Amino acid sequence: MAIKGCCSVVKYLVVLVNLLFLVVGLLIVSLAIWMLSDPTFLISMTQNETHYTIGLYIFLAVGGLMLVVAFLGCCGAFKESQWMLTSFFCCLLMVLVAELAAGFWAFQNSTKLDDVVRSAVKDSVQTQYGVIPARTATLDAIQKHYQCCGAEGPNDWQSSAYNNVERPTPSIELGKLPISYNVPETCCSSYISPEECKAARRMEYATTLKPANIFADGCMEKLVDAIRKNMKTISYVGAAIVCIELLTLILSLLLCCAIRRNDNYKH
Repeated sequence: MAIKGCCSVVKYLVVLVNLLFLVVGLLIVSLAIWMLSDPTFLISMTQNETHYTIGLYIFLAVGGLMLVVAFLGCCGAFKESQWMLTSFFCCLLMVLVAELAAGFWAFQNSTKLDDVVRSAVKDSVQTQYGVIPARTATLDAIQKHYQCCGAEGPNDWQSSAYNNVERPTPSIELGKLPISYNVPETCCSSYISPEECKAARRMEYATTLKPANIFADGCMEKLVDAIRKNMKTISYVGAAIVCIELLTLILSLLLCCAIRRNDNYKH
């Protein structure tokens, strides 16, 4: 005999919430696959490539676990199965604990992330642009999106690998340096023609004038600010998800108890 009354409302609430979890799980899996397949994704600039990839695979695993949780919750509630609801409760509890631990770690290391971003952007401009295709595409995407040039400004490119200049050492004489250097095309303003961009890209050493038709701001602080804003949004969304998961845990316990009482009544 199926449960009735208020317990039936709890049953369909559990089904409804787990359909939401199913959608969230599919979104997480899709986002992780996209981030793994798209080398220009902006966050790839902020971390070591290996750590970045490992993090995405963990993200993908979380999405997969959410799909399993949603399946167990929907089927357990709809079929009124105690063992499926118990499995659902245990899996969701593990997800919740992992989310709380990840959130605490992110809060504790938020200032370190800023330093990692700054260091990574500087290193990408100085040594990786034009050398590593994935980092070149990523930095081009950042410069276009944020309308910036270099790490702290266009002058960063004068000592970069992009201009075939090694890192400065005390033995290098200033007289041996070339009189001009190039900045990437993505440093050009979007409203100028390719010919004007080609001319503007050629810059002189030690100039204090703001370049015309070239983005004057550096990308480092703009990227840090963007990540901070996104972290706030992620925090709010994460807090809402945790509240929903806590409510779902309570509802699943109530439903499991109702199913047990109903089974005892039948016997």
